[in-house]
Amino acid sequence: MERARLEHARPLARRPLVTLLTAAALAASGLTALTSAARAADADLARNGGFESALDGWTCTAGTTVTSPVHSGATALKATPAGADNARCAQTVSVKPDSQYTLSGYVQGTYVYLGASGTGTTDVSTWAQSAPDWQQLTTTFRTGPSTTKVTIYTHGWYGTGAYHADDISLTGPGGETGQPPAAPGGLKTGSVTSSAVALSWSPVPGATGYAVYRDGTRVSTVTGTSTTVSGLTPSTAYSFQVTAVNDAGESARSATVTATTAQRPDDGGGSSGLPAHALVGYLHASFANGSGYTRMADVPDSWDVIDLAFGEPTSVTSGDIRFERCPVAECPNVESDAEFKAAIKAKQAAGKKVLISIGGQNGQVQLTSTAARDKFVSSVSAIIDEYGLDGLDIDFEGHSLSLNADDTDFKNPKTPVIVNLISAVKTLKAKYGADFVLTMAPETFFVQLGYQYYGTGKWGGQDPRAGAYLPVIHALRDDLTLLHVQDYNSGSIMGLDNQYHSMGGADFHIAMTDMLLTGFPVAGDANNVFPPLRPDQVAIGMPASTQAGNGHVSSAEVNKALNCLTRKTDCGSYATHGTWPDLRGLMTWSINWDRYSNWEFQKNFDAYFG
Repeated sequence: MERARLEHARPLARRPLVTLLTAAALAASGLTALTSAARAADADLARNGGFESALDGWTCTAGTTVTSPVHSGATALKATPAGADNARCAQTVSVKPDSQYTLSGYVQGTYVYLGASGTGTTDVSTWAQSAPDWQQLTTTFRTGPSTTKVTIYTHGWYGTGAYHADDISLTGPGGETGQPPAAPGGLKTGSVTSSAVALSWSPVPGATGYAVYRDGTRVSTVTGTSTTVSGLTPSTAYSFQVTAVNDAGESARSATVTATTAQRPDDGGGSSGLPAHALVGYLHASFANGSGYTRMADVPDSWDVIDLAFGEPTSVTSGDIRFERCPVAECPNVESDAEFKAAIKAKQAAGKKVLISIGGQNGQVQLTSTAARDKFVSSVSAIIDEYGLDGLDIDFEGHSLSLNADDTDFKNPKTPVIVNLISAVKTLKAKYGADFVLTMAPETFFVQLGYQYYGTGKWGGQDPRAGAYLPVIHALRDDLTLLHVQDYNSGSIMGLDNQYHSMGGADFHIAMTDMLLTGFPVAGDANNVFPPLRPDQVAIGMPASTQAGNGHVSSAEVNKALNCLTRKTDCGSYATHGTWPDLRGLMTWSINWDRYSNWEFQKNFDAYFG
């Protein structure tokens, strides 16, 4: 909370050398252009070159399909470079050794590249510095004596605007692609919860992976013969199919199995015991800040979740968390420990939840070892037990979470600080049981930025903290009571509309929340989707006043965001992907700052949900 905006990392890279093979160069090298007869016999080897089947066949870091502008057909590629990413879209094609190929495509935009790599001879690319209208790019190459696969690609340039591409073709003799595998058999469901269904199937000879479909839509790709489809809605019927894939393509779909997710534990907010719409606030319990100290007994009944700020470590990597109450010298009106504990019990008797929040702006926590993990569990347990608290809020900021360079899959994290945090929280959840309340308050840099960037990226150079909360949220989604991302102190973030959204109005909150409730491809990979959270697991994080943090918005803008997300009204220019009347509510930094501002945030919440 309350810290400066994190800047996106930018690469230290030079513009790639562009290789243009002209007819004269081909003649000089002894290579001849393909004859008309030869070209007629050659096939177009590019799969889905017109992007009529969305991004099928392509792997894109930041791409989508649009219906306008298009060169031909109904759709075209739109990809938006930004920061440390050049919005590369690529596919690998089977080719014949020692053969001639022509790569062609239509592009539109500034600095658009079309090229081929892995040719076994000289990799080639061609580019348009400025193409205000559709412009054809063409280049040729010859494969090496043992080359059987070539990667064709298109990309833009770092920090420039979006580019478009369409009708990409690679003509030449087709390689030995073999046959797609057979359809998987034996598909069956395993354990079913209110938000997830486990699936398994029989292995298929020759398959290198499997694609999983939910209600006809591809939702993930896995290498094994089992997976769990999560992010589902309680009490809802779903159908599932699986296909087998290899270099030659994708099999037919398996037989369909169906499953109906379980009911939520209760109708009033799950096992958390929260009301249908909840107000969450942080209470400055260990410091005063400029807003002054607020006694626990003086917190109004409107606040359903009270996060005690903050528990902090004795050192960054110790895992030893301590909660020190505000000293009298800083907080002259601070209550005694006995009064504080009695006030907590009174809040709980009234149905409120009181949590210890770990981290904050100054509390960097890095669980780099299993010893630190175990100390975290024991020390947090000691705080919970001493004050009789309901659970834990994870407010890791700064450099607490980052991803190692080889940690590229949010579903299977390998970085110790990530793995140990997940393990520690699961241990706490198991110790305290189903009533344990777990909330998280990450910044947008660690969550929504993951739509564009994840860790250091495929080619390195990105901030390793980008999207680093995603594996934690995903691993704990079935234990998670509330996620309330800090929609403040944030840089501009790209939404699912591939436009950048900035703080200061309802639009930012709508776009950021829509991403959580819709799900999104991580780092632009359509085969690696972060599944949506349930609406009852999501609250919107906002500053209570202009003094509380950058990004404060008026009550009118707060209400516009709520109207759009829960009623599909007042949405402005951003089109949401659904309507979520069960959105849990709002979080604010902080109760103290709201008191300082005459309870404006609380009063507006009460009036809206009345």
